[in-house]
Amino acid sequence: MERIINLSKRDWSLYRRGPIDQARHNEKVKEAIKANLQDIISEEAIISSDGKRVVKVPVRSLELPHFRFDPNKSRQAGQGSGKGEPGEQGSEDGQTVGPGRGKGAGDQPGLDYFEADVTVDELADVLFEDLSLPFMENKGGQELEAPDIQFTDLRKSGSLANLDKKRTIIQNIRRNAMGGHPAYESLRDEDLRYRTWQSDVRRESNAVVIAMRDVSGSMGEFEKYITRSFYFWMVRFLRTKYSNVQLVFITHHTEAKEVDEETFFKLGESGGTKVSSAYQLALKVIRERYSPQLWNIYPIHFSDGDNWGEKDNNLCVELVYKLIDMSNLFGYGEIQEGGYRSLSTLMSAFQNIRTERFIGVTITDRKDVYPALKRFFARREAPADLEEREAA
Repeated sequence: MERIINLSKRDWSLYRRGPIDQARHNEKVKEAIKANLQDIISEEAIISSDGKRVVKVPVRSLELPHFRFDPNKSRQAGQGSGKGEPGEQGSEDGQTVGPGRGKGAGDQPGLDYFEADVTVDELADVLFEDLSLPFMENKGGQELEAPDIQFTDLRKSGSLANLDKKRTIIQNIRRNAMGGHPAYESLRDEDLRYRTWQSDVRRESNAVVIAMRDVSGSMGEFEKYITRSFYFWMVRFLRTKYSNVQLVFITHHTEAKEVDEETFFKLGESGGTKVSSAYQLALKVIRERYSPQLWNIYPIHFSDGDNWGEKDNNLCVELVYKLIDMSNLFGYGEIQEGGYRSLSTLMSAFQNIRTERFIGVTITDRKDVYPALKRFFARREAPADLEEREAA
C-alpha cells in the first residue's frame, strides 16, 4: 500500500510584508536621491544651515501587485495582435500603438509622487559612498578603534547581560546527547556561553587638505556661493569618512593668510588678486608643519581665474609644480557664471601642466558642484598600492 504524504508550503514572506515594503521604499528613496543629487546639494538653504536640515525628495509611490479589470468590458484587454512593448496600450482596432498618439485631455491615471524627508546625514551617505582621497599612501598615521561594538567570539565566562541563550541551549543539548539523552534539561554552569567582542583596530594614514579660497573683489555672489558650496560638502565628506585628516584654510586677494574655518566661509570679498600669494603660503605651511614623508597632502584652490598679470600666472605655474612634487594631488577649480567667457589667463597657463596629479575643473552652473566633487575625489590608487595588487 502506497503511503501518501501531503506536503504544504508556507510563504513566510507574507508575514514580512511590512519590512519588505519598507526596504523597497528605502531603495526608492536612495534612487531618488541619486537622480536628484546635482540639484539637492546645490540648495542654498542646506549650505547656510547648521547641517541638520531635512531635505524633501520627490519619490514615486509604490503600488502592490493587483488585478485590474477592463471597465469597458471590451473584447481586447491591453494590446492587440502585434508585438508590443512594456507600457504600451492597445488601440480600438486591436493594433499596437505607442503612447502619446492622441490629443486633448487624457483619461488615464498619472503617477503619484510624494515627498520623502531626508536628513543631511542620509544625503551625505549617498553622496560620499563613491568618494575617497585619491592616491592615498601609507604615511605616518595612527591606530583607530572602530566606534561600533561587534560581538565576534564566545567564551565560557562573562557578564550575564552578554549571555548567548541560543548557544547555551545548543551546548546543553550537545552535552546531554553525549550522555544518551538528547534534550534540553539540567542546565549547568559548564553549558553557559557568553558573547564577547574584539576591538576592530585599523590604521589610518596622516592626511591634510589645504583649502584655498579667492576673496578678491572680482568674486561676485555666484562665485562666492559656488566656493562655499563646494567646500561645505568637501569638509563634511572628509570628517565623515576620515578620522585622521587635518584641514588648513587659506584666503587670498593680493595677500594670503591662514584663517579659521568660520572666517574661511564668512569672509567678504575685496581688493585685487594675486594667486601666487596663496600658493606660496601653502608651500610654507607644508614645509613647517606637514612633511611629505609623513603626510598625504591635498592642496585645493577655487578662484574666478582673474589674476594680476602674466608674470604672476607664470609664477603660479612654477609654484603648482612645487606643490605637486610635495602632494598627492593638486586641485584647481575655476568659476565662470554661465560659461560665457573663454579660458581665463590662469586656466590657460595651467593647460600646459601634464600630470595626473593635477586636476582642473570649470564650474559654470550650480549643478556642476557635484561633478567637481566626483572629479577631485574619485577613487585613484597610489602607484605603490597598484604594485602590491599586481604582485598579489
